[in-house]
Amino acid sequence: MPSGGTHVVAHLPGRRARLPLAVAALLAAASAGTLVRPAQAAQTPPLPQDRALQRGLERLVGAVGGPPGVIAVLKRGDRVEVHRAGVADVETGRPPRPTDHMRLASVSKAYSGAVALRLVDQERLSLGTTIGRRLPGLPAAWHKVTLRQLLNHTSGLPDFTDSAEFRAILGEDPHHVFDSRRLLDFAAGRPLAFRPGSRYQYSNSDNIAVALMAEAATGRRYEDLLKHLVYRPLGLRQTSLPQGFRLPEPYLHGYAVDPPAPPEDVTELFGSSGLWASGAVEATPKDLGRFIRGYAGGSLFSPHTRKEQLKFVPGGASEPAGPGANSAGLGIFRYATRCGVLYGHTGNTAGYTQLVAATPDGRKSLTFSITTQTTKTVKPALLAQVRKVQEDFACALLGH
Repeated sequence: MPSGGTHVVAHLPGRRARLPLAVAALLAAASAGTLVRPAQAAQTPPLPQDRALQRGLERLVGAVGGPPGVIAVLKRGDRVEVHRAGVADVETGRPPRPTDHMRLASVSKAYSGAVALRLVDQERLSLGTTIGRRLPGLPAAWHKVTLRQLLNHTSGLPDFTDSAEFRAILGEDPHHVFDSRRLLDFAAGRPLAFRPGSRYQYSNSDNIAVALMAEAATGRRYEDLLKHLVYRPLGLRQTSLPQGFRLPEPYLHGYAVDPPAPPEDVTELFGSSGLWASGAVEATPKDLGRFIRGYAGGSLFSPHTRKEQLKFVPGGASEPAGPGANSAGLGIFRYATRCGVLYGHTGNTAGYTQLVAATPDGRKSLTFSITTQTTKTVKPALLAQVRKVQEDFACALLGH
């Protein structure tokens, strides 16, 4: 379930016996050849570059502990290319598709960023708005933290997913329905990690606070704000913020892969209420690409707000890091690859690792989804391989 800075690794033979270990592993980080037959690239016959990209995907699927499936969708103007390897479902063997639903994990933070920045444009929030002004019921030590610091992860808020109580509840009942608007209660007894604005530290608490500030400023539920301010303007029809553990069908199955055991389907192992605005959005690759073209391309915001969005903290990265050198903006990250710059976000959770990125003008986009979890502490060797392939796709997107 947990994503981004919260990581639940769910390889669970004897699920109930090993679930506490799975929860601990997934939360501790910051959040098979016979089963898979690579599918062909979208173009027939493929160009030399396409063949190289396809080989990269096939190597990921064939790696020890690698994902059963991977799908990458590139859109350049009116041209859409779908590259995939492996399967969406090991039981049926069907290939991944751009219309498969999937968990976005911490890519969800870009959606709360979109809501907040649209409210800044409407002058219902400002980047200098403080927690104390909008959320006075939160700890007094947090009151000087600003919306800007929440969006670029320089707030110092302690991560609620590090709470022993939160972990214990999740370990006892992975489908537990949390009150999403009380998640920060799990961190309320801990001091700030550092003086707000003094350094970068990725925290799931930040985007919970962002969503609560948006609700306080408007008197509307965050789910309604998503629909009104993000889904409708961008034409997103296959995107939602669930509270439960089910995904809409069809979906890209997520797996825990722990050889020599066969991959275990963990798609619906965890509920979504314990992540809410920090990691619970689900969407299809098609909708995700549409979102990032609007969000990273700046079409949702005024030029002034867009300029503020793109003030970056060098070295700031989500979990896992995206391709190239990473820097953190307001709900968005800058990826300086060997072929040029993209803006986007990453995420990880049980069964999924995600990257979404677009060119600064929003005309080109990449979604890159694999069906197992990897971070700098969970399968780091696989992550290094994933990031290399992601950069190859970034170069293809940028025309190199």
